[in-house]
Amino acid sequence: MDQHAERGAFEFTGSWREYAPIAFTNLLLTIVTLGIYNFWGRTRTRQYLWSHTRFIDDRLEWTGTGLELMLGYVMVFVLMILPLAGIQFLIGVLAAQGSTGAQIAALMLALVFYVVVFSLGGIAIFRALRYRLSRTYWHGIRGGSDDQGFRYGLSYLWRTMLGGVAFGLLVPWALVTLWNKRWNAMSFGPFRFEANASTDGLMGRYLLFYLMPVLLVVVGVIAGIAAAFSGANATAAVQSYGLAIFLVGFYLVFFVALGLVSLYFYSAYFRQAIGALTLGDLEFEFTARTRDWLKLMLGTFALVVCTLGIGSIFIAYRNWAFFVRHLRAYGTLELDQFTQSTTRAPGQGEGLFDSLDMGAF
Repeated sequence: MDQHAERGAFEFTGSWREYAPIAFTNLLLTIVTLGIYNFWGRTRTRQYLWSHTRFIDDRLEWTGTGLELMLGYVMVFVLMILPLAGIQFLIGVLAAQGSTGAQIAALMLALVFYVVVFSLGGIAIFRALRYRLSRTYWHGIRGGSDDQGFRYGLSYLWRTMLGGVAFGLLVPWALVTLWNKRWNAMSFGPFRFEANASTDGLMGRYLLFYLMPVLLVVVGVIAGIAAAFSGANATAAVQSYGLAIFLVGFYLVFFVALGLVSLYFYSAYFRQAIGALTLGDLEFEFTARTRDWLKLMLGTFALVVCTLGIGSIFIAYRNWAFFVRHLRAYGTLELDQFTQSTTRAPGQGEGLFDSLDMGAF
């Protein structure tokens, strides 16, 4: 088969009315089972979302199970989380002893603890992507990776730490290089993903995000001083009232402005990262602009607030629909050359991702 992928190669055909019974059933059963059903609930959600996502001429299929997710979580909890909790307890015991030797030992142990936990975060991100690709089928073909993710965990540690050097100015570099490293280890069918994203066009937006807090604080201080002088003759009650209004207003402006600028940067980063991703002769593009991300965020915020939190059960649906509707593919796909992946499929789900509470859906 020679199929030219074109604009519209991806399509999402789901509707929130169809998804609502699944979402409410998941919520009810998760409450009744004290959270245990959450693993099966997420599986039902993914089965619905994947099955209503078309790529060219066939729908995606999610083949993961709730039991895999639960086993992965239990294994990680027993083998990693409990030992880490024991180390944390030991740090507390050493710190409470008061001697200089114990304090130094506690400090060193705490340093090792946080380095290990941070590295595990990188491994969790890598292995969650590997698991999801291995359980995603298209034309009966799946993705995956033979890499276990441990080297990525170390890269995640040192690149993130280096990204904070020079007062955080290398953060865009860290984000982009980690994206490339993660996807270059993945494949789908017989083809490897190739990611060659760069920081071109990102640094200007990042500097705007980086300098925005400083600028807002300077403006706030100047405005505060000006307001103080203008109200010098007012009573103490009026001054206190004015100061409270000023602080609340400044707080709102600060975080709204910072949030908008962060979306401005993130939208460019996502377009840059996906735009530099290829699979065989296929090239990808992500079309969401800042205003699209803002609509998504505001809609989700309104949904959650107006329903007193119940609407959060639709966040996974909204995020997936947003992602698919802005994803494009271009190029040529020879289906007769699209053979099954030979990568090893992991036996358990994304337990580390769940244990560190990093999962989205």
